[in-house]
Amino acid sequence: MAFLRSTLFLLLAILITAPFGLLVTLAVVLPIACRFQLIALWRAGFMALCRYVLGLRYQVIGKENIPATPSVILSKHQSAWETVGLQAIFPPLVFVLKKSLLMIPFLGWAFAAVKMISIDRSAGTDALRQVIDQGRDRLKAGYWVVIFPEGTRIAPGAKRRFKPGGAHLAVSAGAPAVPVAHNAGEFWARNAFVKHPGLITVSIGPAIDPAGKTAAEITTLAEQWIEGEMRRLSPHRYPDTACAVAG
Repeated sequence: MAFLRSTLFLLLAILITAPFGLLVTLAVVLPIACRFQLIALWRAGFMALCRYVLGLRYQVIGKENIPATPSVILSKHQSAWETVGLQAIFPPLVFVLKKSLLMIPFLGWAFAAVKMISIDRSAGTDALRQVIDQGRDRLKAGYWVVIFPEGTRIAPGAKRRFKPGGAHLAVSAGAPAVPVAHNAGEFWARNAFVKHPGLITVSIGPAIDPAGKTAAEITTLAEQWIEGEMRRLSPHRYPDTACAVAG
């Protein structure tokens, strides 16, 4: 049943993504707010497919921690779900993504039209400058910025070194850094065709004020909160946590 649902989901997702991607691209002549409205319509359809075709729902913990001003979101990255789901939870936002993704037909074109922050990862320190320069511009325009500190999708229970790019942006722009943990990978695994029904939990931590803090300090605080919260959301993925609870 999960295979059949996933197949139907893929077909329907393609059917709605292609025309909306083209519409958003053509809407480049309109104000960017109009392009975000089109993205919002597509997102509503995508999330409806997740709920009614895949049986995949979500809940949010910590909504009260969302700042009133544009912020830098430092999120765990486990699947493709959060690249859409976070848009339904936070105010209008942009992601930091690989420049090569802009070449994907329809979807990549739409990314470019709404001014996602595209970087060349091979550029080394220049990549960080790209994040800071473009990120400050987006924050100043009123848009939030999502950065995945680990740089790529990570399997549930695993982790990689948190990179400080998002924290550097928060310090440079004077914007709060908001840590986010979730367990989407439990149901929508990395590169997995078959998705499973269930309830995704997205947990939003207290915003980190960059005033008086270095990028390294902000990164450490975000990593500590996110990894601690992951152990609460998915204790079965962390044997040390399970043992501590049992003891």
